[in-house]
Amino acid sequence: QDLHLPVAIPKVPSLPRQEFPADWSIKTRILFMSSQPFTWTEHLKAQEEAQGFAQHCRATETTLPPVVQEPQLSRELRCAFQQSLVYWIHPSLPWLPLFPRIGADRKIAGKACPWAQDEALQQVLKSDWSVSLTSLYNLLKAKLCPYFYVCSWQLTVLFRAAGLAGSDVPTAAIAPTTRGFREALKSIEFSLPLVEGSRTKKQKISEENLEAADGLREGSAVEDADGPAASDDDEESFSWLEEMGVQDEVKKPDAVSIQLRREKHEVRVDHRPESLVLVRGGATLTLLNLLLDCRSLVAVAGPQAGLPPTLLSPVAFRGGTMHTLKARSASARARVPGGLEDVFSLEVLGPILPHTVPALARVLGPAQRGAFRAVLSTHEPSAVFNTHPAPEQEAVGSHQDLSACGLHPKTLDQLRQCPTLGKSALRFLEMKDSMYTWKA
Repeated sequence: QDLHLPVAIPKVPSLPRQEFPADWSIKTRILFMSSQPFTWTEHLKAQEEAQGFAQHCRATETTLPPVVQEPQLSRELRCAFQQSLVYWIHPSLPWLPLFPRIGADRKIAGKACPWAQDEALQQVLKSDWSVSLTSLYNLLKAKLCPYFYVCSWQLTVLFRAAGLAGSDVPTAAIAPTTRGFREALKSIEFSLPLVEGSRTKKQKISEENLEAADGLREGSAVEDADGPAASDDDEESFSWLEEMGVQDEVKKPDAVSIQLRREKHEVRVDHRPESLVLVRGGATLTLLNLLLDCRSLVAVAGPQAGLPPTLLSPVAFRGGTMHTLKARSASARARVPGGLEDVFSLEVLGPILPHTVPALARVLGPAQRGAFRAVLSTHEPSAVFNTHPAPEQEAVGSHQDLSACGLHPKTLDQLRQCPTLGKSALRFLEMKDSMYTWKA
């Protein structure tokens, strides 16, 4: 049979390099292709599987030769492959798909959710989740966990340790967000790096103004979101009415209406990549406390009602459950100029975290004789995490000691670099002669 790929392979614009850029998005699927078979990834022996788990838990660094002549007979290679598939998750409910959470209502609908109508059970789940989230943050602050994700039904939060992504302080990225959520962050200093003219700010909108804003919305006092934004001299723009003597017959906009019009550009970015929020330094602790108390992180209706957000981490944490990515190999015949050729594939299903792609590449390179191609499927809401978290600074943080965070030194060096992909993510990766090219 012919090999039909799920997406077309794009042309690769990058120049060959020894390393590919860090990608902070979460992948849902990777399809590796090679002229060499992937059968060595199948049917791991019990000892190989156990050794792979032990190497992961102990953060053992595995060094493979440039080329493995007999992959099927290489215990070291097979153990390293098992090690690269491990991730940690909370909560762990085998009958429910807990990632992705955004747009997952159809997948969860119809599944058994005994907590949906049981407030006591919901409280137990939330309490257990709070312990796990706090544990992850403490590990992050101690540089024992490099990063972790909080995936709710409407947004995703990425916490990164100091020294990663070119920042010398811990950072947290949140996307997508709404104006209502950003108003909940009024006590936290944050930035909107993708909004034109963004600035670090503290939101100071009072509850009275918010209530008045709601009244204005209901009364259709606010223009359509696509309308022109108000300027700072809206009050002066009505002076010409006084010259005509009709100023009393025309209703002027009040202060709240003007305030809303000035902030319409923020409303327009809701649910879009441009709504990315970045929090730095000590403000990440304040954000943690807000997340622990934020009711909107848990859906109150629908299939996900009462289910706490999913926590994803590359290392163990309190309450976390060890999972492994699903991997399966296949072979097929593909059309090439001049006839047909054997093409072998390896499919890996997510959630695939940022450290996993380079870990798999280090294992597959020697096994596939330095040549393979990979088509990567991205969880789109997380692609924006490749935005530079500290655009006002140069690449710093390299002096931070993260040697105990559980990542391979080469992967750690890769994740230390300032993100360069912006709102994009890796879509295609190719290794040839042990050099990488890619397409974002």
